[in-house]
Amino acid sequence: MAKFGVILSGCGVFDGAEIQEAVACLHAIDKRGDTYACLAPDREFDTVDHLTQQPTGERRNVLREAARIARGEITSLKDVKGSDYDAIVLPGGFGAAKNLCTFAVEGPACSVDPDVARVLREAHEAGRPIGFACIAPAVGAAVFGKELHPHLTIGTDEATAGGLEQLGAVHEPREPTGVVIDEGNRIVSTPCYMSASRVSEVFEGCDKMVGAIKDMLG
Repeated sequence: MAKFGVILSGCGVFDGAEIQEAVACLHAIDKRGDTYACLAPDREFDTVDHLTQQPTGERRNVLREAARIARGEITSLKDVKGSDYDAIVLPGGFGAAKNLCTFAVEGPACSVDPDVARVLREAHEAGRPIGFACIAPAVGAAVFGKELHPHLTIGTDEATAGGLEQLGAVHEPREPTGVVIDEGNRIVSTPCYMSASRVSEVFEGCDKMVGAIKDMLG
């Protein structure tokens, strides 16, 4: 039985973790008989009204908002190490590019939340596989791009793909349910809602991603 660490970036597609992607990842882990621990950075972020898609001017806490998806069972990233888990998975949502890193605002000049970067590096150094969904490969590119040149996908959006490549990643286009498996770096990615139009596509892509990670675990 493997234990996954799932890093969430809030709650809601426009300013946090994409809920359907997060649930798809948790479902893919659970249905294989494995366990997961939800994790998030303990920091504030600017919120968006999900009805109007406009900024609210309000600030909330990433950890507290992500706890909504985790049904209250969540741990701050500052209290864990990447090596505590057999694998790490990051669902997408705009929060991955805004709260876990600053790719949404700064593009290839982005920085990464220190605890996010630390946990991912610890996981990689311990040989743990890492999965990135939707826009979350931007976090992987920002952390590992210049050093590892990981093969990643965000689907077929050329502008976003170009940003990942400027960070040092190698982008491979994929259909909504496809995955890119970087065996050498033990990294798996899938486009999800970067190109998907149906929730069934998201669940299929996340299932393939988690399945590829399980294959790496042996």
